Amino acid sequence: MPPPLLFDLSRIDLRSEPIFDREAIGRVNPQRFEMQQLDGILWYNKEKLLVLGYKDVTEDEFWIRGHIPSRPLMPAVIMVEAAAQLSGFFVKYVYELEGFIGFAGIDSAKFRSIVEPGQRLYLLGHITKFKRRKYTCSVQGIVGDTMTFEAVISGLEI
Repeated sequence: MPPPLLFDLSRIDLRSEPIFDREAIGRVNPQRFEMQQLDGILWYNKEKLLVLGYKDVTEDEFWIRGHIPSRPLMPAVIMVEAAAQLSGFFVKYVYELEGFIGFAGIDSAKFRSIVEPGQRLYLLGHITKFKRRKYTCSVQGIVGDTMTFEAVISGLEI
């Protein structure tokens, strides 16, 4: 049984225009081309350190051809990458960091369902710890009403 969501999605208009789109995210995050896995930020609460972003999974993803032919499934590592980009963006935004945010680790990862082309993967994040330049963020991936993954991601300003 999946854990409760990090926050209540019913209070957020999931059809709204993003607060930060791919271009705005690109001004903060260095990932480009195939590795830019975060398409938008829909909502955040700076005081409670909560954020909601998304990745629209299209038929043109670089991994479609090989994972898995005839039934493409978003690789778990790409789901985690999308969540890491969400947390890195939000940490830089909240704490006004200038340096590069590097991925430092992942704990308690559980993958619960698949993500397929044509779906929007919502990414929920909660910064749970920040000390100097290191942070920890709980993340969850949601498609529709289904939790696809959960994990704890840590990062470091380099």
